[in-house]
Amino acid sequence: MTEAELRARLLDIAAEPSSGDVAHGDDVLELLDTPPVPAAVLVPIILGHSPGVLLTKRNAHLNKHGGQVSFPGGRIDAGDADAEAAALREAEEEIALDPAQVEILGRMADYVTGTGYRITPVLGLLPPDLQLRPSPHEVEAVFELPIDVLLDPAAPKRQRHNVRGVWREYWVWPHPDHYIWGATAAILVHLAQKLRAVEPHASAR
Repeated sequence: MTEAELRARLLDIAAEPSSGDVAHGDDVLELLDTPPVPAAVLVPIILGHSPGVLLTKRNAHLNKHGGQVSFPGGRIDAGDADAEAAALREAEEEIALDPAQVEILGRMADYVTGTGYRITPVLGLLPPDLQLRPSPHEVEAVFELPIDVLLDPAAPKRQRHNVRGVWREYWVWPHPDHYIWGATAAILVHLAQKLRAVEPHASAR
């Protein structure tokens, strides 16, 4: 897929009218007792010769989701103007991503997790070869999942795990060094399905 075609498909996804639907994650086993906490993540697509999705691995010592692969992001604070502002702020704090380097395209459908968050995924384009500096306290590694893997319908697999007598199923994406699962994997599956379904603009063919 060319850079122009990828950009065109992502723009079409971002331009889709919002139906207000919310995706409930595989880890939502029952109705939450309290309303989910608003959160936002940046879904950063790196353009260039070999495009990919930028992901981070959280430090293992963190109390919440330690050692897990995630998008840059976190809860939406009172001082954030919107989900986009929250996602950009968190990305700057976590990996020193300059907001000026991000071309915001729009949002995908919200995703509710069993840990009590309602995540708004914000699509953004990044230029290649950015010099990022992971925060030592929060981020252990920054890496990419190639777009070619994302577009392969056979790449993500369903796995099962027994938690206190209840079988849970979730998505897992292949990577030689990292285990990509949970909400991050589910959002990637949603994005992949959208990318494969969207026809490229005539100008991008």
